[in-house]
Amino acid sequence: MDTGQRKRAQAFVELHRSGCFLLPNAWDAGSARVLEAAGFPAIATTSAGIAFSYGRPDHDFHASEEDGRVDKGTMMRRIGEITGAVGIPVSADLEEGYGPDAQAVATTIAEAIAAGAAGGNIEDFTGERAAPLFEEVHAVDRVRAARAAVAASGAPFVLVGRTDVLLVGGGLDEAIRRGNAYLAAGADCVFVPGAADTETIATLVRELDGPLNVVMGLTASLTMAELADLGVRRVTVGGSIARMLYRHLFDAARELADHGTFTYAENQLGQDALNDMFTRRDLRRE
Repeated sequence: MDTGQRKRAQAFVELHRSGCFLLPNAWDAGSARVLEAAGFPAIATTSAGIAFSYGRPDHDFHASEEDGRVDKGTMMRRIGEITGAVGIPVSADLEEGYGPDAQAVATTIAEAIAAGAAGGNIEDFTGERAAPLFEEVHAVDRVRAARAAVAASGAPFVLVGRTDVLLVGGGLDEAIRRGNAYLAAGADCVFVPGAADTETIATLVRELDGPLNVVMGLTASLTMAELADLGVRRVTVGGSIARMLYRHLFDAARELADHGTFTYAENQLGQDALNDMFTRRDLRRE
């Protein structure tokens, strides 16, 4: 790890000490540069957005590598492209760690750090409809292995334990129990996708023994001011920006194919603006 990467990673650790911050999700070098230009102190990756950029499905009940799911090597290359394109910290969406066992998770964490990530999520979603979550004891072991890999690297790194309990129809009590178990095993932050209303988020903030990450932009969302008042530490937007852009792409394609008109082009970002944004200048490596 070079000096610049270490400084960025340590700055990312410090962001989690207090307050509430927004961590928008990029899927390639260009989207990362746009988010950096907007002034965000750090960004995350979105596995969904990355998958879609390759014309692949995201990790869910229907997607395995045989079905075209993005493999770990491809994902790590993209994470490296993103971290290399910006001068701010990048947290990596590492899905379930690209393997069911704890050693696979540890290896994935080590590879993410080598790719320049300053943090990363490990989730307990299996992708198997019959058993959508890893057994809790095993899920805790996976987080513990991830923490051991971080310690072995000697690098600053924010480890996020993600539980998909709410997304698969489980209850809030289980989400809290798993979240606290992941914190006890070495996670620095807990991510509970599916928590979107004031009451649920307030309960999580109160009952969890560490910082909470929530995802907004999937449905009608609370504001950053409201989330800060609730005590949320960090906010991500998942693949929502990428999906919004694919909506515009789809609409443009339909206009061209169905009507032969070009009104989609009226609100495009100008060539000069993009060239200026993407011209490599100071990436704040020091």
